Amino acid sequence: MLMGNRCYKFLRLFSSLFIYALLFVQLVVVVSGKSWDGIIVTEADYQALQGLKHDLIDPKGVLRSWNNSGYGACSGGWAGIKCVKGQVIAIQLPWKGLGGRISEKIGQLQALRKISLHDNFLAGSVPWSLGFLPNLRGVYLFNNRLSGSIPPSIGNCPLLQTLDLSNNLLTGPIPPSLVNSTKLLRANLSYNSLSGSIPSSLTKSRSLVILALQHNKLSGPIPSTWGASGTGNHSYQLKILTLDHNNISGTIPISLSKLSLLQQISLSNNQISGTIPNELGSLSRLQILDLSNNGVSGSFPDSFSNLSSLVSLNLGGNRLDDQIPQSLDRLHNLSVLILKDNQFIGPIPETIGNISGINQLDLSRNNFSGAIPASLVRLANLTSFNVSYNNLSGAVPSLLSKKFNSSSFVGNLQLCGYSGSTTCPSPSPPPQILPSQPPESPKKKHHHKLSTKDILLIAAGALLVVLLLLCCFLLCCFLRKRAASSGKSGKISKHASAGSTEKAISAGPEVQSGGEAGGKLVHFDGPFVFTADDLLCATAEIMGKSTYGTSYKATLEDGNQVAVKRLREKTTKGQKEFESEVAALGKIRHPNLLALRAYYLGPKGEKLLVFDYMPKGSLASFLHARGPETIIDWPTRMNIAMGVSHGLVYLHTQENMIHGNLTSSNILLDEQTNAHIADTGLSRLMTSAANTNVIATAGSLGYNAPELTKTKKANHKTDVYSLGVIILELLTGKSPGEPMNGMDLPQWVASIVKEEWTNEVFDLELMRDAPNIGDELLNTLKLALHCVDPSPEARPEAQQVLHQLEEIKPDVAASAATSAEEPTKSPPPPPPPPNE
Repeated sequence: MLMGNRCYKFLRLFSSLFIYALLFVQLVVVVSGKSWDGIIVTEADYQALQGLKHDLIDPKGVLRSWNNSGYGACSGGWAGIKCVKGQVIAIQLPWKGLGGRISEKIGQLQALRKISLHDNFLAGSVPWSLGFLPNLRGVYLFNNRLSGSIPPSIGNCPLLQTLDLSNNLLTGPIPPSLVNSTKLLRANLSYNSLSGSIPSSLTKSRSLVILALQHNKLSGPIPSTWGASGTGNHSYQLKILTLDHNNISGTIPISLSKLSLLQQISLSNNQISGTIPNELGSLSRLQILDLSNNGVSGSFPDSFSNLSSLVSLNLGGNRLDDQIPQSLDRLHNLSVLILKDNQFIGPIPETIGNISGINQLDLSRNNFSGAIPASLVRLANLTSFNVSYNNLSGAVPSLLSKKFNSSSFVGNLQLCGYSGSTTCPSPSPPPQILPSQPPESPKKKHHHKLSTKDILLIAAGALLVVLLLLCCFLLCCFLRKRAASSGKSGKISKHASAGSTEKAISAGPEVQSGGEAGGKLVHFDGPFVFTADDLLCATAEIMGKSTYGTSYKATLEDGNQVAVKRLREKTTKGQKEFESEVAALGKIRHPNLLALRAYYLGPKGEKLLVFDYMPKGSLASFLHARGPETIIDWPTRMNIAMGVSHGLVYLHTQENMIHGNLTSSNILLDEQTNAHIADTGLSRLMTSAANTNVIATAGSLGYNAPELTKTKKANHKTDVYSLGVIILELLTGKSPGEPMNGMDLPQWVASIVKEEWTNEVFDLELMRDAPNIGDELLNTLKLALHCVDPSPEARPEAQQVLHQLEEIKPDVAASAATSAEEPTKSPPPPPPPPNE
């Protein structure tokens, strides 16, 4: 009995203590502003998350925090999970290296609003059960390896605003049911293998702002029912329509003109035929129109002169004919006009010279006739110009012939004055009219014979003139040599001879020139034309030295400036192989790659490469050698990061080329602080021993991926590692070569982040504006750390890096896109997805 009473008292005491403990925990939770719902996830959502975890492959242990109790899931304890009242509303796990598949159990998360698993290695299909989520607003699954078809059930999500499945392996048709999501703003299905026709139902969506379907296998005609059910033009919100690089046929529908808010139409690289509807001229907000590389015929629509907002017009590679209207100068915002490879006739309109902002003009391979308008010399911003292979005649305006080489004018048989071999004939003088005189009798003609004294005087005078000219010539050479020898100045070549001559020979896209004593100068396209002697006698200032050679800033006789790299002797390949490789490098053109404009082979084996001169120098000096009064703001740094990424993407995807030596010293900046990658492809010109030295040098500077110490061979992922280091350099303001407690820059940043002192990483200049750009800084930091992951397989591709940078800072991405000054071979990038 006594024992029973004791047990009873113990149980009462234990129950009281348990109740008090429970009340205490509840009090703590209330005081901290949380509820039970804010700590523990509901049972249904817990089971769904466990199902997701089961089907995912997690090599980095990111999901280790997803425990077996559900405790902490809604209080920040579970990676990537956000809750409201115990229900999961967001799953955000981008760039985590996740593999496996997305479980269909995701459909049990009834409160889910957003799923963001982009930039992973997910395979399998897009879950059908996503269509069972009534609150779903955003699906971000781009840059994965998803396959199969797009489930039509997604159209059952009434609140869906963004669907981004781009850059996957999806096949099959586009579900017509997508239009049932009446709040859908952005649909990006680009860079897949989708087939079939474009559903006409999409043309009736009043909510769509961006429809990106480029780089698929879509076929059939473009639907002709755009805006068919609208009561007014502004009831349709579509601004960006990109259908390029498909197999679309048929004609351009007139109904596109009903979408009055359109800003971009890209239909290039399809099989479209017929004429261009005149009604498109009513799209007053249109900025980009690209119909290139199709089978479009007919004439240039007169109504296009009404497109006052147009910035870029590309109609190249079609069958357009007839004359170009003279009213083009009403397109006062136009910067790019490409009409090449058509059948246009008649004169080039004089009015083009009134479009002051134009920087790219390509009228090549048409049937234009007459003279090149003198008004074109007024285009001060013109950096790319081509009228080759037409029926033009007369003299090329001198300012154009000086600014652009012969490849811009060849193929016009009656055109002259653009190279040494196409000089214009001098106009014959008018016949001299003498007063009439009576004919003189033959007997009165006198032949005056020079005396010996006269001959001696003439010879002495001629000798004196020759001596005077020789003195002047020697004096000029002395003065130039004296001016060049001051400071760091000098001549690029010690073999230069002021008396040497050359004869330019047109050779298609290249111009070869014989230099002094057997030297050879080969021109590619570029803004300046110069001779071998101009180059060798230029005043030169050393800018820097590298493993490849010495770089100079060269000022030509006419005042123009170029950059010259003298390659180190005995480190380059043999002449035949060298010329083959350098000819290929000379054809590479991209706004973010430093253009190779010419090369020179000297009689004694010297090799010079000529590039555009970048006035702001290297990124390394721009960041680390500036005064304390110079501030580099966040948009400028992001513009540089995007520029480098753009250039690297082009190298990897369009040229199938590895850079192998990407450092901030090899990133050069123009007057607008746009980035240009230098030393592109130079490894192809060098011996294997020289390239090994380059890799070793880059490693000592802190830009090399860890695996390069063993493999000694660069690849796409080692380039991405170097890109990540450069982005960290922009974020931190620190040079990778600086010692940081025995760690390199990526290791130092990772250690700071691990200690949760992330704000200590960023450059103090950036922290001044942290309240406005904090999220952008953090997201960019995560991306950079992803790039410098020690495991090559875990690093993203360069295209993924660019895509994410554009998503983080879309305003900079948009301005960077419009500032490109040179044409590229690469397809236009997909429109950047919105901020999540």
